[in-house]
Amino acid sequence: MHFLIIGGGSAGCVLAARLSEVESNRVTLVEAGRDLTEASMAPHVRTRYPGRAYIDDNNIWPDLKAYLGAAGGASRAPRRYEQGRLLGGGSSVNAMVANRGAPDDYDEWGRLGAAGWSWDAALPYFRKLERDVDFDGPYHGKDGPIPIRRISDARMSPLAKGVIASLKAQGYPHLPDQNGKWEDGVFVGAAAVSDTGERVPTAVGYLTPDVRRRPNLEIITEHLAEKLVFEGRKATGAIIAPYEGGPSRTIAADRIIVSSGAIHSPALLMRSGVGAGAALGELGIPVVLDRAAVGQNLMEHSSTAVSTYLPPAMRMTDLDEHHDHAILRFTSDLPNAPAGDMHAAFIGRSGWHSIGQRVGTLFIWLNKPFSRGQMAIASADPRVEPLVDFNLLADDRDLTRLMYGFRVGAKALLHPSMLAKAGPAFPTTYSARVAAVAAPGLWNTIQRGAFSGMLDWAGPARNWLINSVVTLGLDIDTFMRDDTALSDFLKAGVGGVWHASGTLRMGAADDPAAVTDAMGKVHGLDNLYVCDASLMPAIPRANTNTPTIMLAERIADAHKAA
Repeated sequence: MHFLIIGGGSAGCVLAARLSEVESNRVTLVEAGRDLTEASMAPHVRTRYPGRAYIDDNNIWPDLKAYLGAAGGASRAPRRYEQGRLLGGGSSVNAMVANRGAPDDYDEWGRLGAAGWSWDAALPYFRKLERDVDFDGPYHGKDGPIPIRRISDARMSPLAKGVIASLKAQGYPHLPDQNGKWEDGVFVGAAAVSDTGERVPTAVGYLTPDVRRRPNLEIITEHLAEKLVFEGRKATGAIIAPYEGGPSRTIAADRIIVSSGAIHSPALLMRSGVGAGAALGELGIPVVLDRAAVGQNLMEHSSTAVSTYLPPAMRMTDLDEHHDHAILRFTSDLPNAPAGDMHAAFIGRSGWHSIGQRVGTLFIWLNKPFSRGQMAIASADPRVEPLVDFNLLADDRDLTRLMYGFRVGAKALLHPSMLAKAGPAFPTTYSARVAAVAAPGLWNTIQRGAFSGMLDWAGPARNWLINSVVTLGLDIDTFMRDDTALSDFLKAGVGGVWHASGTLRMGAADDPAAVTDAMGKVHGLDNLYVCDASLMPAIPRANTNTPTIMLAERIADAHKAA
């Protein structure tokens, strides 16, 4: 059987490796970005410090933008939304955090119509994908392709150690294993880092030199899938062309698996005539299947942040070290809130540059959001990016909980044990202004260097300087006592966590909100499948990369057994 996999990201590389294990299969993997091997990884991708990889236009879709905040909010200008565009996809540019979510997340998939999904079904595949170097037992795998480890106490950032002490003093338990029993507490974070301290994307962990030498596996990089090819309602292949432009060609296959991510997978289906019929007709696209759910149910983890100035003794000195060393999992005060519905990451270095070294951050997000967005295509042209609207905080329960999370983070940085070491604390958000300042370039380098020096030498005027230049008058003390001020700040500055998911959700064939069955087969079409984070009916309480790899492992087994 010939499998055509469109998209070589976290899921696509897993599928290519696993399906080509069967000698009688022929597997073709098509990726829009460049190839990536262990030998060819650029230094800013290879390093376990991830702060440069995702801002490089050569690694992402450079023109992709998204609306983050809900309609009517002050944040309705679209912002750049970084998504990986190289072999390995998100796993090649992300923060390498390797958590799984709550067992109930996968039971919930089953309750929402993805028959056969549960924690009991997911756990064997979480174990299969990993080689946990720190923990053993029923929760952990020991011989998978992705190494999982935690930073040692000796290498942990002073900021993380300080926040851990602050939270322990406030009664939060310090627990050993983030990927063990699901419970609230402070944990040292799990990350996908090699034995030599390097990133391990799926392009490296799964597509090893031995796998790449298989005669039944072909990897085509720097080619964009323009559209799928159908005979009636039977998918027969795809038309691809060089990403930078050039003649197109058609690849025929027995099964087509779209693995281009929660934004570009539905966009490909829409360009090919699968989606809301009326909208496709307006773009002059012949309708193959009228399925209005395509592009709906878009999910993200809404985020905010609280930061603090780090004096020299609190700064990270190893600039190749990962910046995210520990997390707080906690439950909001919303009645009947899902357990562990909040997350805070302790960021010991808030940017790759000199200012980032002087700022520590608690990056706080909703682990289980209720708000839903949608995406659509603006053109049948495959080089026109889709329209993406996350609609974050549209559900008032999300706004209420993010306010709660902000104040938990603020209290941690305002605790006397932290104020004795660092400060002042201040509200932050990953705005377009912050992203612009972080961009490489001589003028930015000069500005960052000058402001870094001012921060260090400001002394008693430091709080005024931060208030005037960084927060533009926004004050953390006001946010601690004024619900309206905090609500306005969050609505205007809400961010995501680069965890787009849900736009081709699994579910029953008669469910109008579902697009595929529980193994990714598109309802109403033959030979067409999906495998990436777009399948998730509900977003896990986790960074989505490891759950996506797990999902691909299980779906690969389903294809091999068919």
